Amino acid sequence: MFEGYEELTAAEQEKMQEVIRLLWSQTFLLERKYDKKGGRLVSDKNYDFCDRYREFLTDYFAVAGIRLQQDTELGVIYIQGAEGVGEKLPKLATIYLLLLKLIYDEKMAAVSSSVNIVTTFGELNGKVGEFRLARGLSSMTEIRRAFSLLRKYQMIEFLDLPEELNENTRIIIYPCINLVLMREDIEGLLCSFEEEDDNSVLESTEVNVVENTISQVTEEDTDDNTDMTKPEKEAADNAEIETVPENETEKNTAEKETVPENETEKNIAEIENLSENETEKNTAEIDNVEMKDIEKEADHGTAEAGV
Repeated sequence: MFEGYEELTAAEQEKMQEVIRLLWSQTFLLERKYDKKGGRLVSDKNYDFCDRYREFLTDYFAVAGIRLQQDTELGVIYIQGAEGVGEKLPKLATIYLLLLKLIYDEKMAAVSSSVNIVTTFGELNGKVGEFRLARGLSSMTEIRRAFSLLRKYQMIEFLDLPEELNENTRIIIYPCINLVLMREDIEGLLCSFEEEDDNSVLESTEVNVVENTISQVTEEDTDDNTDMTKPEKEAADNAEIETVPENETEKNTAEKETVPENETEKNIAEIENLSENETEKNTAEIDNVEMKDIEKEADHGTAEAGV
């Protein structure tokens, strides 16, 4: 038995076993996770417990040749070096993982104040089309299985009901994605999907989440909020989440207001144009009648003078 384990209370021992099982099964523990009931990112108790007993857990996993790592900037605790442990992702899940990492980097480059990024299923599908990665439509069963695996390994979480999956379904990308793929690997892997045969690509690009976990994050992948306190980070993360629906609402409202305004302007222009044409037509007819009367009177006067 490990030193100090027996000193734990029964509840703490039970919690220790739970945390160990979680790390074995999902590799990552997040400092903050999305709470669907509250609609906000909240501190994760499993992460806090693991952080408190990190020294003990480090010794425990070391017996199996596994390293327990912590990235305080990203707010992630994870295990690394577990050869043969974990599962290989199927092709669609691998494609989604690559594209989500690409979206994550693009949005982080836009000076995001949060390590958590929000995207939509529509934006993800747009990337699939942009890189021509789909030869045909994936079944809903394949799509749900792919997302289920990415959720299991703490890569993503749905902000909306996954059962009602559509183009507007919001997805939060967790910072764990930085620890699975390096930025420079993404484009090469995506190109291989475009150029190679499906089967050969699948064999060469399957990702084992545990084995491929890296211990370092490049400077480009780190955010600008490293000096923030924990409450400040939570506020920044939740502000990132709350911004998305507000922007969508403003966009939809603007579109709705623009349509009738444009229709009104169009109708007014048509009416004015019609009125102008009618006026010109009537004026021309009047001028024509008057000219004929004048010519008639002139001819009559000439005839009288001749008599």
